[in-house]
Amino acid sequence: MTQLFIQLTQTVTGAVITIIALLLVAVIIGYFTAWIYAKSVYSPVIKGLEADKAELNKEVSSLKDDKNKLTAKVEKLNDKIGRLEEESAQKDKEIKKLSKSKK
Repeated sequence: MTQLFIQLTQTVTGAVITIIALLLVAVIIGYFTAWIYAKSVYSPVIKGLEADKAELNKEVSSLKDDKNKLTAKVEKLNDKIGRLEEESAQKDKEIKKLSKSKK
């Protein structure tokens, strides 16, 4: 086994294989180090953004409820306006009738 390792290190092919293996190990170590760093740095940021998102979703739902309530109120007021316009028209007719009967 040691003869094989010595022979591999003495040849160019063996040196290339060793260099590639060491580079792969360095890449793996770098990848996991970057992953752990990113996880530690960005996890609190992501949690904060998710909390903000949940709060904003609650606010949006309450605004939708407010919009529905206001829409219902506007419809009631429009109905009331319609009734008042009808009453006004009837009162105008009565006034015209009374003014014609006085003349």
